[in-house]
Amino acid sequence: MPINNISTSTYRFLEKLKNNNNREWFEENKKEFKKEEALVKKIFIELQNEMNKHDEIDKMKMFRIYRDIRFSKDKTPYKTHFSASFHRFKPKLRGGYYVHIEPENTFLACGFWDPDKGDLLRIRKELETDAAEMRKIIENREFKKTFGDIAGDELKSAPKGFDKNHPDIDLIKKKQYVFIKKFSEKEATSPDFLKIVNESFKVVRPWFNYMSEVLTTDLNGVSMV
Repeated sequence: MPINNISTSTYRFLEKLKNNNNREWFEENKKEFKKEEALVKKIFIELQNEMNKHDEIDKMKMFRIYRDIRFSKDKTPYKTHFSASFHRFKPKLRGGYYVHIEPENTFLACGFWDPDKGDLLRIRKELETDAAEMRKIIENREFKKTFGDIAGDELKSAPKGFDKNHPDIDLIKKKQYVFIKKFSEKEATSPDFLKIVNESFKVVRPWFNYMSEVLTTDLNGVSMV
């Protein structure tokens, strides 16, 4: 039977983990962790199935609960959230989806978190030439209602080789191109949660279509794939 929402027990477990983030407690409660992990994974799989009805998802990756603490000042061994990414078929389709389940910090995100140097320059060059199509998409009423404004890190000024007075410098100086939608626990545990997430991902498709075209062609519009 499909699971359409996050269980309140998942949130309660994550709260307990946050308050007892140590190996001894985790080992004592590993059975509960496995139960909640399995529940969330079923939701992610169901979401992938729904997304494949309107997109081409290559794979779903559910992230492990264990933190890499080798280079971190924070030595707590476990993440206090469940999350997964959904990869589109490359190289034709670009952009990625992400879902994050955490008490008081549940959200979905989509876009380009860490574009490589070549892709970032290609995006910036396209926006330098003409940003009208991108602005039309992201300022659409439904798009704006779903995601609000574009998020992500950005430079303080213009990238090297770009005019700081360019009318679209606000987009050009972005280092990431990401859209985020947040959910309360009440919303995430409601029967419509999975449907709302899937419908939100549908809304972003025109932007992904645009960005995919940009990143698979050169500035002359010639295909590179």
